[in-house]
Amino acid sequence: MKFNRGIFATLFIFKLLAAAGAEKPVMLEVDATDAPRNLLHARLHIPALPGALTLFYPKWIPGEHSPSGPVNNVTGLKFFANGRPLDWQRDAEDMFQFHLVVPPGAEAVDVTLDFLPAAGGGVYSAGGSSTPHLLDLSWNQLLLYPQTAAPLKISFATTLILPDGWKFGTALPVAKSSGQKTTFSPAPLETLIDSPVVAGEFFRTIDLTPGENPPHFLHIAADSTAALEITDADKTNFTRLVREANALFGAHHYRDYHFLLTASDHVEHFGLEHHESSDDRMNEDFLTDADARTLGAELLPHEMFHSWNGKFRRPAGLATPDYQQPMRDELLWVYEGLTDYYGKVLAARSGLETNADFRAVLALNAAMLDHRTGRQWRSLADTAVAAPLLYDSPGAGVNRRRSVDFYSEGDLIWLEADTIIRQQTQGKKSLDDFCKKFHGGESSAPEVVPYDYAEVVKTLDAVAPFDWKKFFGERVYAITPHAPLGGIDNGGWRLAYTNELPAFLKIREAQRKYTDVSCSLGFTITADGIIGDVLPGSPGDQAGIFQGMKLVAVNGQAWSAKVLRDAVKAAVTDRPPLELLTENNDFYRTFKVNYHGGEQYPVLERVTSKPDLLDQILQPLTRNPDTPSPTQK
Repeated sequence: MKFNRGIFATLFIFKLLAAAGAEKPVMLEVDATDAPRNLLHARLHIPALPGALTLFYPKWIPGEHSPSGPVNNVTGLKFFANGRPLDWQRDAEDMFQFHLVVPPGAEAVDVTLDFLPAAGGGVYSAGGSSTPHLLDLSWNQLLLYPQTAAPLKISFATTLILPDGWKFGTALPVAKSSGQKTTFSPAPLETLIDSPVVAGEFFRTIDLTPGENPPHFLHIAADSTAALEITDADKTNFTRLVREANALFGAHHYRDYHFLLTASDHVEHFGLEHHESSDDRMNEDFLTDADARTLGAELLPHEMFHSWNGKFRRPAGLATPDYQQPMRDELLWVYEGLTDYYGKVLAARSGLETNADFRAVLALNAAMLDHRTGRQWRSLADTAVAAPLLYDSPGAGVNRRRSVDFYSEGDLIWLEADTIIRQQTQGKKSLDDFCKKFHGGESSAPEVVPYDYAEVVKTLDAVAPFDWKKFFGERVYAITPHAPLGGIDNGGWRLAYTNELPAFLKIREAQRKYTDVSCSLGFTITADGIIGDVLPGSPGDQAGIFQGMKLVAVNGQAWSAKVLRDAVKAAVTDRPPLELLTENNDFYRTFKVNYHGGEQYPVLERVTSKPDLLDQILQPLTRNPDTPSPTQK
């Protein structure tokens, strides 16, 4: 056997790394005392050997499905060794890499940086995350890490300093806390990044399952004391959510679970899943306004479901060995689609929303997807593969382009799968059985168990024999001109249209401040009169109207939501076309819209000749026989 100097050198380097303290943790201190003025400070002490060193800023963050690490919001970046500043250079091709040389005699590199948490300019952890009263801290915003044989396992010893009087919530285990300084137990990089912190001046923690193991907590940070109020009924429903989720899977894969709820009008609004927590950001009135709560009822169930589907069981293409490798998003129709479906189901089962709300959302999504002409050239699978492009794509042209439709179309596909299993087994099994078999197992601490498409199909077939590969092939991988409505039909309902504004849509319009005439004229319109994306082929599109125009008048009368709706309602066969006066870049134009169908809004209509499987699907798993179902509110 020939002597291989390259292999010998590599082995020697690994030995040197171990000898030089590669097992020593990276020290990370985050000073958030300037969070009220939208500025964070971080210091890192990274063990390193003399010579060339590359440090990485996390680029692909689990759950964000795109290279969205907010490196552009990092400022004041400096490197030192033995107290002396070091020159550094950003990689010309991958701007998330930083190159420097560690001088002889040094055993570590010290890094200082600042982060602008309210700068925004992106999605998720790149979005605005601080106000004068609170902070949503994602650790990936504030750290660099070296490449090792197992980067996710690099140990980090982390300290957080908060403003005076602020409290916090996180799933990250605490080692000690004194005043405003908290030291966390050393944790692997993957656990640190998977354990965000919510903190604030106005803060409260609610134990949802007191005395039970594992514990579950709701941490609330808000911009006012009033926004922390929560009703006893909502507390009960959040507890029901925990119990419904655990009953569904029959096991859990977390040591404890933390809902990190932010109630603010001044941070980016979204939900992001983690193994032992969820980062849930809603409007300030989420807990205090019934309509806001109705509109956001599915967020916490959706993100908690991800603890099993997406965090524990994860598509192999998303289970990357570090945060720089591109993720392959093809199976997001399982990761996000199944989760979106069960986010709605669990919201109803726990009482956070009603069966009527569930049907209303399903109808609105089905109608939207059925009219989206982008499906005539693009498969649902392609929207998943192209998710990194679609998440941050503009609203203009969304109906021609498609969006991240694997969420809402996933609802329809997995509903149909649910109804097929129930029909094939004469009601003895359901999609719940697939979830328990695929995501359940034995309870454990957080771990990642990758899967592929073949395992999804195989497990479904074990629950209820069926040609599942063909089923998904036709609905996910083929180009389909219409939305998959089989689950609605199998469930004993059908998509229909009414001339009466549905209650749920009325709430959505009031909360989001827009008017929806998409099923009549073909567009939505904001409260200040800006026309949204116009459905191709709709009466508005045929008249020449396009997104971004400002509506000025309807049939000669100054526009308002009521004026527009009254005009649409009166648009019947014997009436002349609607005249819409618009302004675009200081140019005015009147469009004649040849529409005569009156108001049209999507609803689900009961087909009494079939069993109501939707009602069966939404029945709670943990309901006491003597207690009325929360879904019947």
